[in-house]
Formats: sequence, structure tokens, C-alpha cells
Amino acid sequence: MKHIFIGCLVLLFFLTGCAWFQAKEEKPAQELAGDGMEAFQKGKYDDAIESFQKIKDWYPFSKYAILAELKIADAYFNLKEYEEAVYAYEEFENLHPRNEAIPYVIYQIGQCYFVQIDTVDRDQTSSQKALDTFKRLINQFPEDPYAARAGEHIKKCIQSLAGHEFYVGLFYFKNKRYKAAIKRFEVVLNKYPDVGLHYQALQYLARAEAASKNRTGS
Repeated sequence: MKHIFIGCLVLLFFLTGCAWFQAKEEKPAQELAGDGMEAFQKGKYDDAIESFQKIKDWYPFSKYAILAELKIADAYFNLKEYEEAVYAYEEFENLHPRNEAIPYVIYQIGQCYFVQIDTVDRDQTSSQKALDTFKRLINQFPEDPYAARAGEHIKKCIQSLAGHEFYVGLFYFKNKRYKAAIKRFEVVLNKYPDVGLHYQALQYLARAEAASKNRTGS
């Protein structure tokens, strides 16, 4: 009996001790939100994510949960962890499709791709995704200020895509792959007529067509 009594005391101490530590650890949602915003404003984005993630985990139905979801995405964006940021923004959009912050969220998704646009000789996946996202924003929220911002970025996306097509066309032309070059120059002319490459593409298209005919004729 004595051993049982002692065992019960130990168990009781353990359980109350755990409850005490848990209560001490789990800050109120409002306090966590304050901690997260303070860390965010100081540029301590990892700390901000930690505080906001606790809100999501401990207080998922709190009025601070939506703020936490959005600021986690913003923190990842500022950390230049764009894949994580896109995931967080897209999750927010899926969970809260009618939230007033959605135009901003879509714009930020586009920005994640836009800031990764590389030189014309590199893969243009980021350019295309940024373009598609900004167009979606303009189509869904044409009057929103973020749609106007998106419109300012679209030109650079198109210029990058057109420049890539022209670059590849030149590569094929220089390597005497004229049919492949013709297709690329035609894309520049037909799909991207107003980005400053029209005249050059027209010239090289004529040269590629002439060279192709000469090769066929010989």
C-alpha cells in the first residue's frame, strides 16, 4: 500500500507539473500575435514565423489565426524562401477565398515568381508563372490597386519571354537549324509584337527562310 501511495503522489506531481509547464508555455493568442508582429517589424522573420505558427497550432479558431497565416507567408517572402511563400499564400487563398486580402495574396504569389526572373538565356518558368498570376489578378480584381501594380510588371514578364524566344531563335540560326529558328522568330512576331524585337525578328526570319530555301534547292 505504501508503494502504491508513493506512486500515486509521483504521478500526481508529474501530471500537475506538466500542466504547469504547459500553461506557462502556451501564451495567449493576442500575446503571440504581438510577439510575431514585433519580430516581423524588426526583420526577425524566423522568430515571427515561430510565433505565428503557434497561433495556428494552438488557436486555429482564434481571430488572430488569419493574421498568422498571412504573416507567415510574408515572412517567408522576406526571407526569399519563395517556394514556401507561394505555398503559404496559396493555402491562405484556398482557405479564405473571399477574404479582403486576396488581391494582395495573388499579387504576392506573382511577386514570388517575378523576383526570380532570370536572364533571357535561362529557363523562363518564373516569367510565365508571374505573367499568368498577374493576369489572373487583373481578371479577378480589375479595379483593385494591386491589379494596377501587377499591370506594371506584366511588360517585363513579356519582354523576358520574348527575349528568350529570340535568343533561342538566334542559337538555332547560328547553328544552321533554320526551320527551328523560323518557328522561334514567328513566335516573337505573332505572340510578342510590341516588346521592341519586332524588326530584328523580322530580319532574321527573312534570312532563315532564305537560307532554308537555298538548302532545299541545293
